Amino acid sequence: MIQLHDKHFVPFISAAEINSRLNTLALAVENELKGEVPVFVGVLNGAFMVVSDFVKHYKADCEVSFVKVASYEGMGSTGAVKQLIGLNQNLEGRTVVIIEDIVDTGNTVEELVKMFAEKGVKQLKIATLFFKPEAYTKDIKLDYIGFEIPNKFIVGYGLDYDGLGRNLPEVYQLQ
Repeated sequence: MIQLHDKHFVPFISAAEINSRLNTLALAVENELKGEVPVFVGVLNGAFMVVSDFVKHYKADCEVSFVKVASYEGMGSTGAVKQLIGLNQNLEGRTVVIIEDIVDTGNTVEELVKMFAEKGVKQLKIATLFFKPEAYTKDIKLDYIGFEIPNKFIVGYGLDYDGLGRNLPEVYQLQ
């Protein structure tokens, strides 16, 4: 068990399980996008570890970029998504794969889909390491899902609770 601020968390998904699932996701993307040089767009802050480890498993050519959006305060979504840092590169006619750490309500994904629709991309795919189907409120298809998990708050592997826990190599669930 670990404590972050005033909350206690228990082990949920090991670093080995995460690594194995990222390898599986990278292989699936690589097989589907043969002949393409996709642009992987990580969503900061949470997806920095996911993107880093995902591209280590991806053996074909690719490019990597990041956007920064925010929709969380404390343990809950604010419902509003703010774009803090955007993309500057030209993505017209390119295949883009958004890489998320977690998708719960889908508000961030919806905002990202709108943002990339304006960029004239050839195709847009969405990959997430963690997905909470019980919390998902959108009709947007998620193309690659690592783990479907219950609608419980998690930390570690890039996910935080008020700034703490991002550096943990495994994932913990609120006790």
